[in-house]
Amino acid sequence: MSTGYGGRLSCSRCGTEQLESAAFAPCPRCVSAGVSVNLAPVYALARGPLPRSEEPGLFRYRDLLPLRPGDDPVSIGEGDTPVLPLSRLGRELGLHNLWLKDESRNPTWSYKDRLAAVAITKARADGADTVVVSTTGNHGAAVAAYAAAAGLRCVALTLTTVPATMRTLMQAYGASVIAYERPTDRWQVMSQAVAERGWIPMSGFRNPPVGSNPFGVEGYKTIAYELVEQLGRAPDVVVTPVAYGDGLAGIARGFADLQAMGVIDALPRLIAAEVFGPYAQALQTGEDVTGTVAVETSVAFSIATPVGTYQGIDALRRSAGTAVAVPDDEQIMALQLRLGALEGLYLEASSIVPLAAAGALARSGELGLDELVVAIGTSTGLKDVDATAARLPAPAVAEPTLAALDEALGHMPEPALGGH
Repeated sequence: MSTGYGGRLSCSRCGTEQLESAAFAPCPRCVSAGVSVNLAPVYALARGPLPRSEEPGLFRYRDLLPLRPGDDPVSIGEGDTPVLPLSRLGRELGLHNLWLKDESRNPTWSYKDRLAAVAITKARADGADTVVVSTTGNHGAAVAAYAAAAGLRCVALTLTTVPATMRTLMQAYGASVIAYERPTDRWQVMSQAVAERGWIPMSGFRNPPVGSNPFGVEGYKTIAYELVEQLGRAPDVVVTPVAYGDGLAGIARGFADLQAMGVIDALPRLIAAEVFGPYAQALQTGEDVTGTVAVETSVAFSIATPVGTYQGIDALRRSAGTAVAVPDDEQIMALQLRLGALEGLYLEASSIVPLAAAGALARSGELGLDELVVAIGTSTGLKDVDATAARLPAPAVAEPTLAALDEALGHMPEPALGGH
């Protein structure tokens, strides 16, 4: 049996299969049961080593992506991001084998490039001329960049509250950016555009949410493939920032592929790092859908959602994982600065939440001291510099003498020194 995509999608909850034409709607059978479930592409998986091709970027794994043989990849250098040891920060958090998959090294500085590369490739191959995305920034920037590379029009529907840097990136990549006051306003307009104009959705637009373009979600599988190749084994635990569960679900499918092919023996435990706790609540109650939890403004705005999705809950349950809520802005931002001072890495607030979650699990004894734990650093801190700058002192101004320099340095905190 050869490995490859069969042109159909299925529901992870009930197993119902659908044609590609139904890709952007939730499973009708599950909707009738009161549960909105995203569909996922179906593959024939042969046992053996991870298949690789000579294609660029993450498309070297194209046999495990939802593409036909003649689909020309849209790649601008995504994937192959480093996995880095966090030795010093790990010791502070109580984890001696903590690593970071640094997705800020992707072309638009976030892991959304993986989704965009696959979804845009599929859209162009299917003859699309316009793609539309509902976004708080990273998702829109990635889609805009890959749409530009593919020669497609991109319409980005965002919020008035997103940082200016996010809007600038989308517009710099050629997207038409429209801002709304409420998140659900974007979904309403996007739903009409998909239904009446045939625009291809690059993100979720349903209420209740089910997740993004299911072809694009498959791009996140490549994180799992890379981790196993880079580490020489599967991690014991992978901690991912989570909103509607696209990255979490995609990574889970990647590890499931590897297990089905016999590349790994067991699935890593997956941890959802969230802000306000809808996944933690669903796991506690045993429900297939999350309730709506109370939210407020958060520095980790891109994952500060009041609800989750079935695909996220399913990924956690299949891996015997859990979810950890980290709602404290000051805790998140203090850890952002600690990561920078100890490891020389600057990640956005949402990417810090997995590190805070891992630390909390280590303190409670739910993570072992020597377990191989990988946190997914989804985006760079440069996307929201103002949030960091607000918590930093103004630079000292000194006279141009060594004595004045010494005096200024004497009023500053001791640097975080020490070897690995």
